[in-house]
Amino acid sequence: MDTGTHFVMGASLFGLAHLDPTVISNSDTTQAVLFATVVGSQLPDFDTIYRLFGNTIYIKKHRGFSHSLPMTLIWPTLLTLALLFFFTDANLIHVWLWSWISVVIHVSIDCFNTYGTQAARPFSSKWIAWDIIHIFDPFIATILILGLSLWNLFHLDPGLLFLCLFAIILLYIIRKVWIHHKLLNWIKKKHPYSLRYKVSPTIRGRVWNVIVEDETVVKVGEVRGKNLLWTGHVSKKALHHPATLHSQSAESIAAFLSFTSYGYPQVLEIAHGYEVRWLDVRYHYKKNFPFIAVAILDRDYQLQYDFVGWMSDEQRQKKIKSYLTENHLD
Repeated sequence: MDTGTHFVMGASLFGLAHLDPTVISNSDTTQAVLFATVVGSQLPDFDTIYRLFGNTIYIKKHRGFSHSLPMTLIWPTLLTLALLFFFTDANLIHVWLWSWISVVIHVSIDCFNTYGTQAARPFSSKWIAWDIIHIFDPFIATILILGLSLWNLFHLDPGLLFLCLFAIILLYIIRKVWIHHKLLNWIKKKHPYSLRYKVSPTIRGRVWNVIVEDETVVKVGEVRGKNLLWTGHVSKKALHHPATLHSQSAESIAAFLSFTSYGYPQVLEIAHGYEVRWLDVRYHYKKNFPFIAVAILDRDYQLQYDFVGWMSDEQRQKKIKSYLTENHLD
C-alpha cells in the first residue's frame, strides 16, 4: 500500500495495542510500542532508498528482500534493540511482538495489491500479487483516519475501537476476495478459449481492470457493475521480432521483465533503427500504459539506449528526443 496508509495503519495498531495490559502498564513500554507500530509499519519500505540508484535498480529491488520471510523477523529485532536503547525499562517481548505484528501486516497487505511482493523469499523469488485491493484503498484509509479522529476527539477506548475497525477491514478484504473470484470466473465463462485472464482492482471500488490474452492479441478493459468495456488491445505480433529479442539484453528491459509476466512489446522503425516499447498491461488507464520499458537499437540490433519507469507518452517522447538530440541522430 501507499506510505500514508501504512502510516495510519501503524498509528491504528498502537491504538489496538492498548488491549495488551503490559503495554499500558509501563510508560516506557507504551512509548516504545508507539514507535514500534508506527516505524515498524514503514520499515519494509526502507528499500525505497534504491530510487537513488535509478529506476532499473529500484524496480528490481523494491518490495524484494526487504519484504521477505527473514526480514519479518529481522526488522522487528533491529527496531526493538534500537528502541530499548532509548526506553530502557520497556518490556522487550511486548515491544518486539508489536513490532513484528506491524511488519507482518505491512508485508501481508502489500501482497493483496497488483504490484505485490517477493514475500516468499528465500524459498521463491516469485512475485506474490493477489489483485484484491488497490495500492491506495480509499475505504481502508478512510476508516483508519476516522478511528484516529474518534480516538483523539472523544477519547474512546482505543483498544476496543480499533479492534472493531480492524474487524471491519478484515470483512471488507474478504468481500473483495469474493468479488474478485466471482468476476474472474465470469470473465472465463465469457472467453472460454483464451490463454490467460486477470482481474485487478482500481482506486474506484466498483471498477475492476480486466486482461484477456488470446493467441494473437491481449485485450484490456474494465468491469463496471455488470458491464465489460474493452478499452484497448496490444498485438502479440512483435514478440518474435528480432529487435524485441535483442532488446531483452538491456538492463532496463531485464528488470522490467523480472517484475511482470504481463509485459508485451511494440516495435517501431525509426530513422536510425528501432524503438522497442515494452508495456505492462496490468496498468492501463484511458488506453495508456504508464509503466513502460524502452530500448533504442540501431539497424544491426545493437542496443543504443534504454530506460524504464512510470511515465506518460509525452515523457517517453521527451526522453527519446533528448537522447537523439544529444547524439545528433534527430
